[in-house]
Amino acid sequence: MPQDHELQAIAQRYARREERLGGLERYSLLRPEVWQMLHERQAMMLRLLAARAHGLGPVAEWRLAEVGCGAGGNLMDMLRIGLRPEHLTGIELLPERFEAARATLPAQVRLLAGDASQAEVAPASQHLVLQSTVFSSILDDGLQQRLAQAMWRWVKPGGAVLWYDFIVDNPRNPDVRGVPVKRMRALFPEGRPVVRRVTLAPPLARVVCRLHPGAYGVFNALPLLRTHVLALIEKPAEAPG
Repeated sequence: MPQDHELQAIAQRYARREERLGGLERYSLLRPEVWQMLHERQAMMLRLLAARAHGLGPVAEWRLAEVGCGAGGNLMDMLRIGLRPEHLTGIELLPERFEAARATLPAQVRLLAGDASQAEVAPASQHLVLQSTVFSSILDDGLQQRLAQAMWRWVKPGGAVLWYDFIVDNPRNPDVRGVPVKRMRALFPEGRPVVRRVTLAPPLARVVCRLHPGAYGVFNALPLLRTHVLALIEKPAEAPG
């Protein structure tokens, strides 16, 4: 099936990337550009959630599912915000990352392996559905569409999709492609997105932070040098499931 072929291709792309990067040291939090990207993204995410929190109810009651949860880092952040582990669901395609998440996260966190577009998440059951640089790794438009439809189906009316991804192509990496804001809006046509441009272009960030870590903030002050979007895509309260 075409969908199975794309899922296999995604796994192969991730394997190539990890081999090329030699253990992903490029993404170590000990690197100044990496922790600054992370802190910037976390701060903006908290601002977006704080502005929306009154409509979602008490944080301890929020239910959140993450597509492509990796080793569980984003879900750990949600625990720190105050979400309860039994209200969290992580979905991961790659077996080694699934096992890493299982070893890291509390046992009460529900983890699902395999194709997220087919995951057993009840309709209208989640206050938030999160994806972080997953759609840019999906090169098949049909699978992108099916995954977006599944995510939207899981969101409660009044809830939201929390989206982080890059918007420009990387000419040196054919295994990924940018997801422009126009495409994001097309994937969630009923959504009401609040969009923020974030993240200094990683190749530039690596260069300037070798000069001085403080250079990240200087260059990142120019919006045109930011290559990612963080968005809260709200589902209208009156929308059907």
